[in-house]
Amino acid sequence: MTRLLLFLVLGAVAVGLASLSGCSTRPMESALLLADLEGGDSNSLYKRITPRPDRQSLTVAVDGRRLTGDLYLPGERARAGLVLVPGAAKEGKDDPRLVALAQALARARFLVLVPEIPNLRAQEVTAGDRQPILDAARFLLTERRVPGVGVAAVSYAGLPAVLAALEEPRIDFLVQVGAPYDLTAIITFFTTGAYREGPGQDWRHAQPNAYGKWVFVRANARRLDDSTDRALLAAVAERKMADEAAAVDDLTAKLGPQGRSVMALLDNTDPARVPALIAALPPRIQAEIAAMDLAPRDLSRLNARLYLFHGRDDRIIPWTESAALARMAPHAELILLDNLAHADLKPGQAADAYALWRAMTHLLAERDELAERRS
Repeated sequence: MTRLLLFLVLGAVAVGLASLSGCSTRPMESALLLADLEGGDSNSLYKRITPRPDRQSLTVAVDGRRLTGDLYLPGERARAGLVLVPGAAKEGKDDPRLVALAQALARARFLVLVPEIPNLRAQEVTAGDRQPILDAARFLLTERRVPGVGVAAVSYAGLPAVLAALEEPRIDFLVQVGAPYDLTAIITFFTTGAYREGPGQDWRHAQPNAYGKWVFVRANARRLDDSTDRALLAAVAERKMADEAAAVDDLTAKLGPQGRSVMALLDNTDPARVPALIAALPPRIQAEIAAMDLAPRDLSRLNARLYLFHGRDDRIIPWTESAALARMAPHAELILLDNLAHADLKPGQAADAYALWRAMTHLLAERDELAERRS
């Protein structure tokens, strides 16, 4: 019996006992929901005891802008709204894992809206991606009249999610998995493997996942002025993402000054040189980094409560990023796990299962507290 299956059995028993005694069933519902998430498409007890959500395509105008996405309607009255931000994946809002997550959260009586964000389908993230997140939250609040709304995001999509929450104080909470914070620190990690556990501390080293580095290149290639450099860097990224060991000398030898400045950053192994190499990047790349970076921002203005999940084994964005974000945000809870990798919510140890169960209980508490606004 897996640990989460044990949670499931105990939760099911506790639900029955709590129903008889009149106690809150939230902790037990958390166990059932978490076990359902671990099971994916399998027929869980949570699926059997909750109505199937209705998934509807949505196209509406919000302040003159077109918002498209998928709306997941609970089979029971929604207690709160949730904007679920797709990850940087080609499937976007149609990623099967995202669909399963949205359905599970709708079963938990969240009215879930997954907006279509074209940049994320192209595996790019920009500061402008905050707008569809904002529009989705405002649609749920004004048109669907939910009593409150949260935003959930994974990895780099957490940057525009925080930017949206800074702009819209009615966003009540944020849930982030593998959250970024300081883009200079992240670039330092994926190029050199160096990271710090806190301000002023010594460098530590880990082996980064090279995939993150080449996603950065592909996302920023279009920001170069020279069309030849744009095409060459995109080709470098595609080749390396398919095979990290692939030779690219035939491509890099043809690069102009802007393309060479990007490769100089990627080839560097000294963490102390990273800030200067970033400063030498083409202006449009620097501008986008500055627009997305949370580190220079005053996060004391962040009204939303923050729930941050991060795996100590993350080799794309180190766990220290969520720790830094938690230090700077006024209302934050950091949940560190040993076996989360980057965004895989399948804990491998009892301590991880317990941490996720506790976090799920907090999420349902947010739902219930927001629902009380309506009563």
